[in-house]
Amino acid sequence: MEKGGCIYIMTNFQKTTLYIGVTADLQIRIKQHQEKINPKSFSAKYNLSICIYYEVYSSIEEAIAREKQLKKWNRTKKEMLINTENPEWKDLSPGILTW
Repeated sequence: MEKGGCIYIMTNFQKTTLYIGVTADLQIRIKQHQEKINPKSFSAKYNLSICIYYEVYSSIEEAIAREKQLKKWNRTKKEMLINTENPEWKDLSPGILTW
């Protein structure tokens, strides 16, 4: 049985740094970022605890392919993508964590 996946974009309170990740469980992964489970990670170092964008896929392979695509984009293109769904860059975590 194929398991689905998600790509997501995290940022900090100043909105200065973006992190793109992929996961099979978005709720758990966001919680891990917020709790800084790995204190030496990139997301912990830059205090990336705000989820501003995500996409859901029916397979983890699709999600991984999309993550690779987005990571090649420049900052402007990433910002345009975020702005299409979340122009105010609101934290989407509360809605995700209550699924």
